[in-house]
Amino acid sequence: MNFEKALAELEQIVTQLEKGGLALNESLALFEKGVRLARYLRAELDKAEKKVEILLKDEKGELKAQDFNPEEISSSSLEEAGEEPEEEK
Repeated sequence: MNFEKALAELEQIVTQLEKGGLALNESLALFEKGVRLARYLRAELDKAEKKVEILLKDEKGELKAQDFNPEEISSSSLEEAGEEPEEEK
């Protein structure tokens, strides 16, 4: 199963559970399947994050490749790269 299919299936499960009207056993089975899908999706996102590289300017203004680490990315780094920091919700 690929990421997109798993995500679509999880969305269908959430929709079914939100609609209600299911028997308890059916709801529990869907919930369990949804949890498994969510864990799979999270693991896939974690793997993808480890592969991502970003370009940052060094002190000389040259671009260099660096492993992605979201904790190290500050809003000032984003501004230097010409990107707008995301507003907190």
